[in-house]
Amino acid sequence: MRIRSLLLILVIALITAFTVLNWNVFLANTTLSFGVTHLDAPLGLIMLGLLIFVVAYCLVYVLYLQSNVLIDTRRNAKELHTNRELADKAEASRLTELRGFVEAGLKQSTEQDKAAQQALLARLDALETSLRSSVEQSGNSLSAYIGELEDRLTPDKEAPVTLR
Repeated sequence: MRIRSLLLILVIALITAFTVLNWNVFLANTTLSFGVTHLDAPLGLIMLGLLIFVVAYCLVYVLYLQSNVLIDTRRNAKELHTNRELADKAEASRLTELRGFVEAGLKQSTEQDKAAQQALLARLDALETSLRSSVEQSGNSLSAYIGELEDRLTPDKEAPVTLR
């Protein structure tokens, strides 16, 4: 950008120097033809005026384009900022939703674990009760068998013993 600006200033300086050096020629009247009419006017001054008009028009056009670019850039920056905020909010919303889903899953898993643990404890209690009753029944049966064997092995004092 700096080189272009310097080149433009140099060209304007050369045109200005050329105009100052040839000012008398620029003011000399000549016959100009406009197709339908003829006019006596200074050709150099008319051409200089046209050059100044074209340069001014180009400068206005460049300023217009630059202002449009700046306006578009600002609008795009605002839209980008708005879209970024929306995306951040959407991401935060998704993260909050995910957190809620994970917490609900963990809560459900904890409840299922508690229910399974309670069912397991109830089953273990039932098995323990069943085992105790089976052991008690086995103990009672064993005691009955031992008592019966004892009765058979020990002779009755009242019954006569016969030897054969």
